[in-house]
Amino acid sequence: MQTASYLHPFSYYSDRRSLLKPDGCVKLQIPYSSQLGRKVPLTGRPQTCKFLMPKQQTRLFAVPNTDDGHPSVSVLEDSNTNHAPNSEPETVLRKWSPPRYMWRGFSALILAGQVIVRTLRGKVHWRNTLQQLKRVGPNSVGVCLLTSAFVGMAFTIQFVREFTRLGLSRAVGGVLALAFSRELSPVITSIVVAGRIGSAFAAELGTMQVSEQTDTLRVLGADPVDYLVTPRVIATCIALPFLTLMCFTVGMASSALLADGIYGVSINIILESARRALTSWDIISAMIKSQAFGAIISIVSCAWGVTTMGGAKGVGESTTSAVVISLVGIFIADFVLSYCFFQGVGDSLKNL
Repeated sequence: MQTASYLHPFSYYSDRRSLLKPDGCVKLQIPYSSQLGRKVPLTGRPQTCKFLMPKQQTRLFAVPNTDDGHPSVSVLEDSNTNHAPNSEPETVLRKWSPPRYMWRGFSALILAGQVIVRTLRGKVHWRNTLQQLKRVGPNSVGVCLLTSAFVGMAFTIQFVREFTRLGLSRAVGGVLALAFSRELSPVITSIVVAGRIGSAFAAELGTMQVSEQTDTLRVLGADPVDYLVTPRVIATCIALPFLTLMCFTVGMASSALLADGIYGVSINIILESARRALTSWDIISAMIKSQAFGAIISIVSCAWGVTTMGGAKGVGESTTSAVVISLVGIFIADFVLSYCFFQGVGDSLKNL
């Protein structure tokens, strides 16, 4: 009968005889078996097969080879179960990965912290910041003013119709001024900027990420956060308050012109009512809100851009998701800031 031997650093098994070798190994010759596994064909004369395998429990069998009629050696490996309780948790943790929205949210928080630290340390690329400031501010004025004018006229139609019936036409200007300064101007301006600028930020950084341009910046010794993210965040936070003030002015002007031309409410009455109702805190709160909204738009858009994966499709998904998350963040922040700024019973209209 042909035999095959298996060399193992610890022990060898056989049903014929055993030989103790000088290196401490035991060589055993075994018969054939019917168990299938790794096959090594044996032809002609007895052959010696060496298997370099990890130290584990192994069973060796010889089985007939149905292809050529010669026997072959089969090795069946048994996994070591001594460390099974310890390896099972590691396998579960290794296979688990957090949802995409979770690690993107964490990346946005980390990115915000990095921007704050670098700004305080003075690590700002000012030339890039001025370019982004021109892009966010002057290039977005037309869209913001046009939107604010038509929203102001739409609100004027609703307010003037109802207040005139109640004989409160002198209160129209004050109500419009409070609505624009506290809510409409910051929110409308931020929505326009999120759709126009936030989507552009996410698309640009996403394209740079999938094309490995950000890695090129790191190779050249430039930090992508200093060169790409920080200028965009600073430019948005600076430009958005000024856009809000301009939108407030245009909205009030369009409302006064519409009320005077269609409903017969004098412009002087509306402006005087607005002057009595408004306080300095109303304008300051609008500035604070717009800065917070600008930070949300820029950080979310940049974070979604630098975490883009999947080529052109991933860039499109990141752009859409960045705009949606920015809008949701704007509305949530608007509620929180309004609740903090305007608590208790208001008395802004008592002097009208």
